[in-house]
Amino acid sequence: MLHKNSLEPSTLVISVGGSLVVPNGGIDTVFLKDFKKLISNHIKSGWRFVIVVGGGGTARQYQSAARAIGKITPEDIDWIGIHSTRLNGHLMRTIFRDIAHPVMIKDPTRPLSKWTGPVLIAAGWKPGWSTDYVATRLAKRFKAKVVVNLSNVDYVYDKDPNKHSDATAICEMSWKDFRKIVGNKWDPGMNVPFDPIASRLAHQSGISVALLNGKNIKNLNDFLSGRKFIGSVIGGHSA
Repeated sequence: MLHKNSLEPSTLVISVGGSLVVPNGGIDTVFLKDFKKLISNHIKSGWRFVIVVGGGGTARQYQSAARAIGKITPEDIDWIGIHSTRLNGHLMRTIFRDIAHPVMIKDPTRPLSKWTGPVLIAAGWKPGWSTDYVATRLAKRFKAKVVVNLSNVDYVYDKDPNKHSDATAICEMSWKDFRKIVGNKWDPGMNVPFDPIASRLAHQSGISVALLNGKNIKNLNDFLSGRKFIGSVIGGHSA
C-alpha cells in the first residue's frame, strides 16, 4: 500500500537504525553517502533535520563479547549500546560537518543554547531509553508531528518476516493496537519496530511514526517530496 505524505517542510526527526549504518559486515559507506546527498538536497526545500543514530552491528558485537566472557547486568548491556550509538553518531556528525550543529546531542532534555546548521545529530542517552525514545523526546521538544523510523524492512509485520513466511504487512495501525503488540517494557537489544517506552510517549504526545526501509533511498525521497511512499504509519490522524 502506498501512503501520501502531506507534511510541509519544517523540522523532521529521523531515527536511523544502527543496522543501516553498521550492518554486521561493517560500516555501510554507500548508504551513508546516499543518505547525506538526500538530506542535503531536501535542506534546500526548507527542511531541518534531527537525525538520531542507533547502535547496529557495533552494539551487537560488543554486547555479545561481554555476554560470552562474564556475567553482566541489563544496565551493562544498555551502556554498551548507548556508547555504540554515540560512536555511530560521531561518524554521522563528521559526515554532515559542513551543515550540522557542531555538538552531538546525548541528553534530549538538556537546554540547547543555539541550534546552528540545518542538521542536528543525536545519539543514546541513558539506560532504559532507546534511541527511539530519544527521537520521540526530541520530536516533542521541537514540535515535530512525525518521527521517521528507518530500518531494514519495508513494513511493520504481524510477526517476524525473517522467521515466518506467512507474516502479513501492516500498513496503518493505531497506537492502541501497536502497543498491544510491543507491550510496555523496554529490554536492551529487543527487536521491535518501535520501542514500547517511545511508543507510549508518542501516543500520549500525538506524534505519529512512519516506518520506512532506509535502504530504499528513492522511497525516502518520495516521502520528503510529498509523494506516495511505501511503509507503515503508526498513529496517523487518530494517534
